[in-house]
Amino acid sequence: MREALYSGIRLGAYEPIKVLLGAKDKAHTPLWKKICAGAVSGVIGSSIATPTDLVKVRMQACTHGHVAGDKTPRYKNTYSAFGEIIRKEGVKGLYVGVGPTVKRAAILTATQIPSYDHTKHTILNLKWMDEGPLLHIISSMVAGFMAALTTSPVDVVKTRIMNQKYEPIGHHHEKVYTGTFDCLVKIVKTEGLLGLYKGFIPNWMRIGPHTVISFFIFEQLRRSVGMDPV
Repeated sequence: MREALYSGIRLGAYEPIKVLLGAKDKAHTPLWKKICAGAVSGVIGSSIATPTDLVKVRMQACTHGHVAGDKTPRYKNTYSAFGEIIRKEGVKGLYVGVGPTVKRAAILTATQIPSYDHTKHTILNLKWMDEGPLLHIISSMVAGFMAALTTSPVDVVKTRIMNQKYEPIGHHHEKVYTGTFDCLVKIVKTEGLLGLYKGFIPNWMRIGPHTVISFFIFEQLRRSVGMDPV
């Protein structure tokens, strides 16, 4: 649900937004226009998909965790998760972490799609390769690495904010992190800069193949319906 909404929108909106920014010549479009188009399409997609992203993160965390050894699932299933969040936290509860989620999406899409687009057309302009599946795979491998490199810190912050529990402060409970910047500062203070890259290898192992497969299929689907390549 999350991927269908998020990636469907950001991949679909990228080129129309790029054209609105004045990108008429695919082979010689300035990189900054590609980055801006990627950032805007990422923001639009993630803003709409945040509730599904929140449910995904919480269900991956799995347990309540109030008592040591408690393995009770936090939610029975996807739909009960939506219902329980709305009952306990209101509709705005579905948008917990929307700030870092949108920031991550802007950074990811401003890196991933433009990296693919720019790498591919640079290779074509230099006449190193011709348009085709091999070029698509090589360009998407570059894009996957760049995406993992730029988004890992935001991923760490986003996940911690979405999955945070309340700490007992006197007679009441408060959130561990008050916002994106507060979370970022606390991670750096307690874990150093490398704390922002916790899980980088599995993140790269996830986003790398994801990027290769996504762009490869995307290009084949465009060709099958008679559209020009990216």
